[in-house]
Amino acid sequence: MTENHRLIHATPDQVWDVISDGWLYPLWVVGAARMRDVDESWPDVGSKLHHSVGSWPLLLDDETEVVDATPGRSITLRARAWPAGEARVHLRLDASGVDTDVRIDEVPVSGPAALMPPPLHAPALKWRNSETLRRLAFVAENRS
Repeated sequence: MTENHRLIHATPDQVWDVISDGWLYPLWVVGAARMRDVDESWPDVGSKLHHSVGSWPLLLDDETEVVDATPGRSITLRARAWPAGEARVHLRLDASGVDTDVRIDEVPVSGPAALMPPPLHAPALKWRNSETLRRLAFVAENRS
C-alpha cells in the first residue's frame, strides 16, 4: 500500500463536492485525460466514470467504478487503466478544524502493475498520488 496525505484548506464537504462531480475527475486525477460519460448515480456504489487515459493521440477508453462510499467521508474506487491494469484507490477525508486532511492509498490489483513488487511500483504511485492531491487541493480551495 502506498499512502499520501495532504491538508486541503477547504471543508470536507467542499472536497467531497469536487470528488462527487465526476466531470471534474480529469482535473485532479493524474493520468485521466478526458471524460466521456458519468453515470447519473455517481458516486453511489456501483456507479462508473467513463474516461480516457493517456495523451492524444494515444488515448485509451476505460472506466472507474465506486466500490464503497460514505458521502463526505470516504470513497473506494476500482480504477481501470489498461494495459497497465487495475488498482483499488481509497480516499479518506478527515476534518481538521476548517480544513480537511485527505489521505489516498492505491494498490494495484490486476494486470502488469500488480505483478511488480511494491519497491518497483511504489515510488511512481507515491509521486502520482502526491500530484493528484495537489490538484484536488487546487480545485477544492478555489472552487466557488
